[in-house]
Amino acid sequence: MMHTTEMESGDLTRRQWLKHAGAFGAALGTGSLAALAPLTAQAQSGYRALVCVFLYGGNDGANMVVPTDSTRHGEYASIRQRLALPVNRLVSLGGVPFGLHPAMASLQGAWNSGDLAPVFNVGPLARPLTKAQYRSLPSSSPDVPDNLFSHSDQQNLWESASASVLTRTGWGGRASAALGTALPVVSVGGNGRFGLSAVDVPLVLPGPGGTFGLQGMDSTWAPHVARRNAVQALHAAGHANTLLNQYTGQQRAAFDMATQLGALVRIRPGDDSALAAIDAAFAPIATGNRINTPIGRQLYQVAKLVHGNATLGGNRQIFFASQGGYDTHGDQVASNPWEGQHARLLQTLADAMACFYNAMQAIGMGNAVTLFTQSDFGRTFRPNNSLGTDHAWGNHQLVLGGAVQGGQTYGTYPALQLGGPDDVGERSWELHGRWIPTTSVDQYAATLLRWMGASEGQLDAVLPNLSNFGGARNVGFL
Repeated sequence: MMHTTEMESGDLTRRQWLKHAGAFGAALGTGSLAALAPLTAQAQSGYRALVCVFLYGGNDGANMVVPTDSTRHGEYASIRQRLALPVNRLVSLGGVPFGLHPAMASLQGAWNSGDLAPVFNVGPLARPLTKAQYRSLPSSSPDVPDNLFSHSDQQNLWESASASVLTRTGWGGRASAALGTALPVVSVGGNGRFGLSAVDVPLVLPGPGGTFGLQGMDSTWAPHVARRNAVQALHAAGHANTLLNQYTGQQRAAFDMATQLGALVRIRPGDDSALAAIDAAFAPIATGNRINTPIGRQLYQVAKLVHGNATLGGNRQIFFASQGGYDTHGDQVASNPWEGQHARLLQTLADAMACFYNAMQAIGMGNAVTLFTQSDFGRTFRPNNSLGTDHAWGNHQLVLGGAVQGGQTYGTYPALQLGGPDDVGERSWELHGRWIPTTSVDQYAATLLRWMGASEGQLDAVLPNLSNFGGARNVGFL
């Protein structure tokens, strides 16, 4: 399914736990709960977590990170025209010849602290691919990613770290299984492919204040208690039918999960003094006990879960969040290029990321949590006739956290030439600036997972195309 719109954290009706008893267990997958860790008094030592933020629709990375040196900014401005951002409006990334979109000013502090890094021209690849190779290969070649420039297919390739849309599992799910995390991938941003493994689906949670458990049976009101006890008694009974026993076992595990996480999931800003530091970090995007944006609510929920990692169990966690709306074919900018649809999206994203970063610092988990972006694809460097951009390929991403080797950029910034060595186009009608990636999703993911503790053998198992990149297995930002 193509994702193009933001998800309201409080509007997850189809994924809320146990609207019907069967849905509750099914949402957890076959093997998700067999190894639930018992509650512990404190988090296990050496805790690390990854937080994927997927930007659905295809973020225009060319306007998220912009060159500031006179030569490249001149090339940028001559092609981007009315979409071009002036140098004096960019958020300064001191020490490197690039700046962030003006709407992302809230990330300035993270850059100044050396905890933010752009990664250039990343995308799905089966192996390194030059322009000559790309143009000589048929579209059916396994060396050319399937269905380039298609939303749903490229979302799948990014989430699966594959060049084939037939890959069912996601690299987050496979990594979770390989690392033996106590829980599968924990998603606050929907049930995407990223968290799928061979045996598990993501654990999809509602937003702050949401019910995670037996809806209509989660209070102390006597009829609710009686109904809950009856349902639990049914699922506690043994059966001669093996399949039925498996089903009831999943239901019992689901009840245990709801008991374990329900109270933590429900907490909103101001509900628990133990979370005062997190609440203070998110205060810039909150009104009362409500976070004002969907991506903000998702990252607030993740911040709570990191803080309560003893409740989740284990010392490795992978989280998934998402923001939609990036399919900016028209009206990407307003009267000024630093205003408009894309600016609003980036400001919402950056503000939520900055609040999350500050929360991790405030609770002493800054070095233990790394947030990174993904997106369908980049967008055409050359604007269309509607003050927008169209579907492309390679894209720029951001990595944020105390473990990030920030203050510098990673990967190779493309040559800003229509029809040049990085543009897939050659004939006049093809010259739109669709960059062939120079860093693969596999290399990007491997760098993140190596920091999580994955061995080289585990990386090869989780990322089957990684071996095609020889010794270039570490992008270096962690």
